[in-house]
Amino acid sequence: MMKRIHLILASIIIFLSYNDTLGQANSDVFKQAKKNNRIFRFNKELRYTTVGISINAINYFGDLAPRPGNLSTDISFTRSGFGLLANHRVGSRVFLRGSLNWATMKGDDFESADLNDPESRDRYVRNLQFRNTIFELSGTVIFDLIRNHGFYVKRARFTPYIFTGFALFHHNPEAKVPEFDYKGDPLAEAGDWVKLHPLGTEGQNNDASGVDPYHKVQFSVPAGFGVRLRLNKNFDLAFEMGYRILFFDYIDDVSNEYPDYGLLENDLARTLSGRAFEPIAVVSGDPRNSDILQILDQSRTSYVGADNNSYFLVSDNHPGGQRGDNNDNDLYVVTSLQLTYVLGSPIGKPKFR
Repeated sequence: MMKRIHLILASIIIFLSYNDTLGQANSDVFKQAKKNNRIFRFNKELRYTTVGISINAINYFGDLAPRPGNLSTDISFTRSGFGLLANHRVGSRVFLRGSLNWATMKGDDFESADLNDPESRDRYVRNLQFRNTIFELSGTVIFDLIRNHGFYVKRARFTPYIFTGFALFHHNPEAKVPEFDYKGDPLAEAGDWVKLHPLGTEGQNNDASGVDPYHKVQFSVPAGFGVRLRLNKNFDLAFEMGYRILFFDYIDDVSNEYPDYGLLENDLARTLSGRAFEPIAVVSGDPRNSDILQILDQSRTSYVGADNNSYFLVSDNHPGGQRGDNNDNDLYVVTSLQLTYVLGSPIGKPKFR
């Protein structure tokens, strides 16, 4: 978490370093006010509202990334999204924004893990995958690095900004079901995408596991930077990159240790909890590495679960073995292109005595 915060702060500092230079490009109203040595006061007549749409690209950072570490992601799994937004100017530098966003994300050990990388090889053996759909409602504060002292028609042509705020979102990770379960028996759900939350793949549905269920409604802190370009009197185009700092580690349904299969509710949950033996990568349909599968087959061991039934596994996937890393919460980044329309403000008529 601290690494992520440091990265965000570094980005903000870089943008702030341009403030003095960019300030020279301020509006004619501000320059004239300085020349006349007048004190600027922001009033309600200078407020205005914009509404718009955004096209987004989402990158996921989490337990199914190619390698351990906060900055590892698989660019090939960049997914699209869109949003609706409204901004309201409340100060010479400050906007308040409300937005509603829809996004998807994916991860797949088979596609992302590199067998030639020792830190990534275990992820190939793990062979987990997921997809998730996010519905996000957020409120953010935008701070422009160039001050606008006048009406909206006098706003700067180019304005960098930073932002942060608060967001609530709903998520529900899914996985695609293979043809056969962990015992080799056919599965009725084969080929379907099923919700993982009800299955409790790390034992969340059994108090004996000591793992609490995660919630499908979570909150996050959006934080990032952007640049806004004035196209004409009423239209702006903005490019923005924003981190979503999360406070949980299950956006991919992976966080803790492999559970005791005897604590899971059914064979579907057991199959989607540990997928090392699957010969086919279920999403792509490609065969998995035969040498790896042979080594895994030779390393099969068995144990008696909490329900007194026998289960087999590979040596690293025993109950208590590392399935994910709960030392770092998940994270995703939203890169967006926004087109907004200025509704304007009530510019008053001149007063005569």
